[in-house]
Amino acid sequence: MTAAPTPTPANRSRVPKTVWDLIFTLIIPIMILSPNILGSGISVAEQVFGGGTTGNVRAYLLAALIPVGYVLWDLLVNRNVSPVALIGGAGAIFSGALAFWYVDGFWYAIKDSARSYLVGLLFLISAATSVPLFRVFLDATSIGESPEHRAATQTAMRDPVVRRGLVQGTVVFAVVDLIGGVVNSVVNYQRVTAKFGTDDFNAQIAAVNAVMRVPGLIISLVGVAGAVWLLNRAVTARYGAGASLFEPGKLAERLRERGEPVS
Repeated sequence: MTAAPTPTPANRSRVPKTVWDLIFTLIIPIMILSPNILGSGISVAEQVFGGGTTGNVRAYLLAALIPVGYVLWDLLVNRNVSPVALIGGAGAIFSGALAFWYVDGFWYAIKDSARSYLVGLLFLISAATSVPLFRVFLDATSIGESPEHRAATQTAMRDPVVRRGLVQGTVVFAVVDLIGGVVNSVVNYQRVTAKFGTDDFNAQIAAVNAVMRVPGLIISLVGVAGAVWLLNRAVTARYGAGASLFEPGKLAERLRERGEPVS
């Protein structure tokens, strides 16, 4: 009998990236901030950093910087220099810098949502320019398309009717992101009431991060869905029922039927 072949790394099951994202941006930070990890009596602030205000501050910084390091590591390892990845990396650096702003109460509530406020404002401003930022996400989705299909997508987005939908979608995405920031600030203001540098402060942050993860994701998806709906409505109005930027094959066919150059 011949021995069974040793499975290659390509055949082994891989942990989905979303799981790694969850581990490094939520689970590990929550565990670091917790004064009693899973009821074990273990506290990173106490056992690792010596406890007290200094220990709590160091644990807070570690919990804040691990997601930043993970995002930047992922960016460098995958060598992803797409606009979407670069925006994510810039946001991570911004969040990391804010970790050193030691505040509590109202200003902590503002700080924790600062990234949403910044992204929302940038998207709003971009809506008045020649490159609405929601187009960045659409360009990223078309990277893997064939040259013909990508050209059809780019041609459609230059059309005045479609561009108007793109501007509207960018505004909707920005407004929803700002609303999400306000919701997050309100929850933090209500729940994170302890003084910075205390066990309670870190524990309250961990609790809010856990509570707000799903609602925050839902709010973001609402913004994306609203923007996509407005954009597809504009594409349909311009090129007819069934036309969509997310079905470039059909879009390219519609462009050919209308005699419009695909370039």
